[in-house]
Amino acid sequence: MKNTWSLTKIRILLALRNKTFMFFGLIMPLGFLFFFVLIFGHGRTGWIAYILGAVLTITVMGSFWGLSVQLVMFREQGILRRFRLAPVGAGALLASSIFANYVLILPAVAAEIIICREAFHMVSWGNLWAVFALVSVGAGTFSAFGLIVASVTNTMQETQVINNLLWSAFLFLSGATVPLAVFPVWIQKVALFSPATYLAMGLEASTTGYIGGHELLEELIALAVGLVVAFEVSRQLFRWEPEAKVPGKAKLWVIAALVPFLLFGAYESSFGNQLSRIQKHFQMLDRQTSSERAR
Repeated sequence: MKNTWSLTKIRILLALRNKTFMFFGLIMPLGFLFFFVLIFGHGRTGWIAYILGAVLTITVMGSFWGLSVQLVMFREQGILRRFRLAPVGAGALLASSIFANYVLILPAVAAEIIICREAFHMVSWGNLWAVFALVSVGAGTFSAFGLIVASVTNTMQETQVINNLLWSAFLFLSGATVPLAVFPVWIQKVALFSPATYLAMGLEASTTGYIGGHELLEELIALAVGLVVAFEVSRQLFRWEPEAKVPGKAKLWVIAALVPFLLFGAYESSFGNQLSRIQKHFQMLDRQTSSERAR
């Protein structure tokens, strides 16, 4: 544990020097916040809390991109080779990456909440305990996904291609950019198999205050199980040296990290009520907006 904490402090300092990490962890989410408020929240304070949930989702998911790029860069530059000289294993190094990333996104999360409350006149704080729990678990989960990408790619170019594909799917199939309730039912059902959907559903429900923390157990469990599985997969595939290439078959390990969400998605499609809850909350938000306009 001592080694992990020491590595965490080093990783924080290194991340602060990484422009890509800072862009996806801080600048881009704030840009989304102001853009969404300008387009969707102008004159409709009821939408601000929903927009906050979406932007918090993007902030947490940003760790996936920044961390994968950072780790690949460290490997290509021989920085990981230097870490290997210390008496630490892959598990401690990867855990320190997740902890460092979590510490770094907390100021951005706090800033977004305060801006929405003070500058954009968000009506209430929502369920802050639920927000904190989802941000904490979600940050770990998407950081672990980023570590998997860094472990299975051999070059920075390959990392960026895979990041773009996964990021686009996470962004548009979760409700973080366009509310999931407005999509056709078949797209909503496909979205149930994405880890980003559970994060977005939970955060949007928490910031609007439509449900209590105990009703978010499914989202928290899905993300927590995904974190454990993804971390173990990244640990098994981790490479210190840039010369050590990953065989093509090893990339099939990525499927193992998605198994928890495939199972949760299958359950939700057949027996769950997440989609009906999304529709209900969206209708409540729409009615609230209509009443604001009528005043």
